[in-house]
Amino acid sequence: MTSDAAVREPAAEKLSRRITGPLLFLFILGDVLGAGVYALMGELSNDVGGALWAPLLVALLLALLTAGSYAELVTKYPEAGGAAVFAERAFRHPIVSFLVGFCMLAAGVTSAAGLAIAFAGDYLTTFIDVPAVPAAMVFLLLVAALNARGISESVKSNVVMTVIELTGLIIVIVAVAFMVGAGRGDVGRVVELPDGSTPALAVLGGAIVAYYSFVGFETSANVAEEIREPSRIYPRALFGALLTAGVVYALVGIASAIALPSEDLSASSGPLLSVVAASGFGVPDRVFSAIALIAVANGALLTMIMASRLAYGMAEHGLLPGALSRVLPGRRTPWVAIVATTGVAVLLTLVGDLSTLAETVVLLLLFVFISTNTAVLVLRRDRVEHSHFRVWSAVPLLGVLSCVLLLSQQTAKVWLFAAALLALGVLLYLPARLVARKDSAADELGDQHRDVRGDG
Repeated sequence: MTSDAAVREPAAEKLSRRITGPLLFLFILGDVLGAGVYALMGELSNDVGGALWAPLLVALLLALLTAGSYAELVTKYPEAGGAAVFAERAFRHPIVSFLVGFCMLAAGVTSAAGLAIAFAGDYLTTFIDVPAVPAAMVFLLLVAALNARGISESVKSNVVMTVIELTGLIIVIVAVAFMVGAGRGDVGRVVELPDGSTPALAVLGGAIVAYYSFVGFETSANVAEEIREPSRIYPRALFGALLTAGVVYALVGIASAIALPSEDLSASSGPLLSVVAASGFGVPDRVFSAIALIAVANGALLTMIMASRLAYGMAEHGLLPGALSRVLPGRRTPWVAIVATTGVAVLLTLVGDLSTLAETVVLLLLFVFISTNTAVLVLRRDRVEHSHFRVWSAVPLLGVLSCVLLLSQQTAKVWLFAAALLALGVLLYLPARLVARKDSAADELGDQHRDVRGDG
């Protein structure tokens, strides 16, 4: 199959369209909320003191820019593969398509590894003291089993877990509201910045940290082939989930600042647990730790759904080995892709450094977001027969600029780690392209032979 054929011939609908609007909303909300916010407030307080809500709102606006581009492209091309398919259609060069897809894939499995490490850390030891790395590996295998069972079962499990993790954040908000009602806490801290800081620079620095908490919405593009009526449902679910997460984050930030001084927040490895404890609301530590574990598990499940569907979609378009597009006959889930992505995530847990893994995820996704924002403008000349969402042209331009701004803030260590992953991607790409060219040449030769027999 040639590159142009891959662009013009959408994958056959081998996957079931079982995701409804409410399920998709909760899918995106669960992935955006994830585990990051449960540790985020301590990091943010270093940058902005008590004004935690400000960088969260700025990060929301930056995320909405790129979300607009995803809304247009997903409704225009509702098939599995996400950013890799968009790049393939827009840039028509296999290496660009592969690297965009590989960045997304690497970010997915790296994020899952980081979440597995977080799951096996302090929250788990509240209940059972086990070695972190083996626990993380077992956790990923359990996630893979649920993923292989089916998309419907996975997203329904996500509904339950999303409600639970959202309940945990609501507990924080309500607990501090009662604290204020009892005349305790300090409302004035919500506008306090660190001494000697420049407000604009402090908020921007915090927004770069806060942006990680909104990463996750892009995973929904990789289940587009399993969404009912994507042109109508997808934009509503995407923007609704991001705005809901933004409001919840801002309220949690305000509550955190009221309950504790910034120095106490930054010193805590479980800042929201500290906030609830300071409020005197009476929620046991084990209950809140259980909620945090569910949040981490939910994020890992949704991330691995994305990674496996992305690998499947790339294989369907000839960007990865065809074996990755194999599905279970009964369940119709991409089992080979699930096994492969889980295996890589298990290996990455051996890195053990959660901070490096998380920052690498953001850097890799920023490259994906630049590609997607650019693809929107390039593909404006490509018409489709069905109606779809269309974003203002200024939005993807601003999206590219926001990604460049955030890239400029990454550390050299993270750049080196991401470069190593991309180098691995290039090494995987070269033999894959060689096989694809041989297959294409064999197909062309077969066509010529058939034409000769037909002429005869």
